[in-house]
Amino acid sequence: MGQGAVGQGAPVGPGVLGLALVGDSGAQPAGPPLLLELGRTEPPGGDALSHGRGLDCWEVRKRNSSEWCRFVRSNPDCRLDGGFLDYLEGVFCVFPPRLLPLAVTLYALWLLYLFIILGVTAAKFFCPNLSAISTNLKLSHNVAGVTFLAFGNGAPDVFSAVVAFSDPRTAGLAIGAVFGAGVFVTTVVAGGIALIKPFTTASRPFLRDVIFYMVAVFLTFLVLYFGRITLGEALGYLGLYVFYVFTVVLCTWIHRRQRGDGLAPPGPWEPEMPTGAEERESSGTNSGDYGEEYRPLLPSREPSLRILAAALSPLDYRKWRRKPWYWRLFKVFKVPVELLLLLTVPVVDPDKDDLNWKRPLNCLHVLTSPLLCILTLKSGTYGLYQIQGVFPVWALVTLVGSVLAIIVFITTSNEEPPKYHCVFAFLGFLASAMWINAAATELVNILRTLGVIFQLSNTVLGLTLLAWGNSIGDTFSDLTMARQGYPRMAFSACFGGIIFNILVGVGLGCLLQMTSSQLVVKLEPDSLLVWILAGALGLSLVFSFVSVPAQCFQLGKAYGVCLLLYYLAFLCLALLTEFRVIRLSAG
Repeated sequence: MGQGAVGQGAPVGPGVLGLALVGDSGAQPAGPPLLLELGRTEPPGGDALSHGRGLDCWEVRKRNSSEWCRFVRSNPDCRLDGGFLDYLEGVFCVFPPRLLPLAVTLYALWLLYLFIILGVTAAKFFCPNLSAISTNLKLSHNVAGVTFLAFGNGAPDVFSAVVAFSDPRTAGLAIGAVFGAGVFVTTVVAGGIALIKPFTTASRPFLRDVIFYMVAVFLTFLVLYFGRITLGEALGYLGLYVFYVFTVVLCTWIHRRQRGDGLAPPGPWEPEMPTGAEERESSGTNSGDYGEEYRPLLPSREPSLRILAAALSPLDYRKWRRKPWYWRLFKVFKVPVELLLLLTVPVVDPDKDDLNWKRPLNCLHVLTSPLLCILTLKSGTYGLYQIQGVFPVWALVTLVGSVLAIIVFITTSNEEPPKYHCVFAFLGFLASAMWINAAATELVNILRTLGVIFQLSNTVLGLTLLAWGNSIGDTFSDLTMARQGYPRMAFSACFGGIIFNILVGVGLGCLLQMTSSQLVVKLEPDSLLVWILAGALGLSLVFSFVSVPAQCFQLGKAYGVCLLLYYLAFLCLALLTEFRVIRLSAG
């Protein structure tokens, strides 16, 4: 496997997963098939470079510090695909070697801020627009919950996986993050819920979700074992998720029919519980709406400038005075992100009388949202492209958007949203998705850079930093729901959400890498760590599948302690394997 692509004597770097595209059956590409393995890349042909030919970027730390910059600039494996910043060149060329700790500290802080951007965008802009879309499409709550809202909650994970799969050198991040988040959520989060509030879980939904998740993990294990994923298998991942949605809807219909309720007609979207740990804020766009007690008895006409100023304020000053200091500190860090999102992403809120219609701001969104999309797509490549070598695309989008914004402003009023207001939900969905994709691209690039600096594999970075960062929002929301007396709902969310992440993340991530002439993506694990990760996730699911029915679905503190100890043992085993304390014996 990979014969002829990597030399027989090639040194084994930190890579743990290889990713390659191979041609369709029968047609052999010219020359040997290109096999790219994570952590090492050897381009086809014999174009020798003065530095780094056949070496991966991980080798840079083994060289003299005076050669770092030249090695990074001359080695093709050190080029980061996509993204707005070149982190590798920044740390090895901009910062002198003695300031490497400072560079790492700044990168770590920027990494944390990227997680804040992902969380704020998904929670306050992406999810509300998906809720509005599901309402306009008149979907029932169950269908919306396992489709649109699952997409909203799993957006950071799925976008990170798709971005990671787009580059052979970072595919291990995707596998590590998808499996790592699965182990974390099904052990730490589920165990924490059982510790906070012992409860009796719903038997049929639990068994259904665990069985589907075990099937998804088993399919991924087979893909890794055979070392490739075909077009049919990638579509099978997505098809299995469609079947899961169908099963959820069918089970709900049968359950309601047995109770004599019938299938509830679709109505306005009414979330059962807030999805965040903090109380539901106004999605950042309604800070001027202070609740019913502050509304005037008689409607008044506010000038457009005041509406715009209130809509662009990400702070609710009444809430600011009530909150503790640490909430205020965190809010200060979020304000710049929220302000940029307010300027570029419209939010439609079906729970409000005016659907969150802010005429001057929404007219501004007609200009800024398309401009954001074109400037973030492929890191601005398309936006900077010049038509006929004269007129840039971003200028054309600005011109068309300005005309449409003026038309919308003239034909609408401040008091009542237009009939086509639902279009803004789709526009907000697209704009927030582009924000998440841009942040996920930077996230994957900076994690790869940290892997090069510390000589860590992409998989261990995926199962730790990326998995923890993407799961922290679910962790706080699920534990908060359990603390407020809804442990069954929180426990169900642990298994329902990650089914979407693994099936859509792996299926869509690999599907987008295929072309008409290359319908097979090779995934070749060359490290024990990948198998430990897959085995740990499968074993944790089997443990819950056996132990929960054995306890008559009554989950207490003993179950929670066992899950937490299991995760600690898994983490120790993974790190010992990464640092080669545990290794496979040759022969």
